[in-house]
Amino acid sequence: MVQKRIFSGIKPTGELHIGNLIGAVRQWVAVQELGECFYGIVDLHAITIPQEPKLLKERIKKLAALYIACGVNPEKSKMFIQSQNPDHCVLAWILDCVATMGQMSRMTQYKTKSEELKGQATVGLFNYPALMAADILLYDTDLVPIGDDQVQHVELTRDLAEKFNSRFGKVFKVPNYKILEFGARIMSLQNPLTKMSKSDEDKDGTIDLLDTPEEIRRKIKISVTDSGREIKFSQDKPAIANLLTIYTNLSGLTIEAIEKKYQGKGYKEFKEDLTEVVLGVLAPIQTKYYQLRKDEKYLQKILDAGLEKAKQVSSETLKKVYEAVGLG
Repeated sequence: MVQKRIFSGIKPTGELHIGNLIGAVRQWVAVQELGECFYGIVDLHAITIPQEPKLLKERIKKLAALYIACGVNPEKSKMFIQSQNPDHCVLAWILDCVATMGQMSRMTQYKTKSEELKGQATVGLFNYPALMAADILLYDTDLVPIGDDQVQHVELTRDLAEKFNSRFGKVFKVPNYKILEFGARIMSLQNPLTKMSKSDEDKDGTIDLLDTPEEIRRKIKISVTDSGREIKFSQDKPAIANLLTIYTNLSGLTIEAIEKKYQGKGYKEFKEDLTEVVLGVLAPIQTKYYQLRKDEKYLQKILDAGLEKAKQVSSETLKKVYEAVGLG
């Protein structure tokens, strides 16, 4: 079987939460058997909005340890810090010269975030999708495991690859993306109409991977519910549907099996059991994480090896791009 090339990454902003685990990192772990994987800590994307430098450095290390703690295998997957490979910035600039203002201005995330920033949005935030396209295209990527909020950006990546290939000859592989059929978007525990987010100011809306058991119990206990008492997945019961989505993804039970289990039972028992499911998944992740953070040399060794391999692959792609475009 032909080995696939896989790329994905997460920004070291905020705290990694169960939505990231379900929608992204668990997918990364699952596809490790399909081929060669590159998983970036995409710190250049983080600075599209202001970051506190010391905190950013800490979050980069934290994210590297969490990748491994969640099951990313350094023997099968290459992990690296994006900013340490300058090829990403070079290709992003070349793609900036291929993309149109119209394409970039249609990006939903830019529109949303620029409104939130009230006139303080940076050029970097506007160009963010070109850098993400560079991240993907540098590695001859076949498959990009993502959450559904990144679909538009990967579609742009595909468009830019096709446009470049049409103008300069076939250089880029046009990637496909993979999202979960069920669980690609985990919603806030406090507002089931908005996505669980690392940047959410209401910390009760997220369950972070490093939350204490006490915090997890409290957050699930006070999570919003819908009217009535029935534990059923339904569009008119978004809060319970969200909790059921978390339950099914972390327990392995089907929605139907969970609904049957709680027939005639109330939210209290359902939430208590969901809490135990979440704790059961997060406990070994937390144990592994804290072990890894005690061995910074080991973490650095993994990141250095990943960076070396990433540069080997990306430099070959960039060489082809330079030749196609006519750069020196």
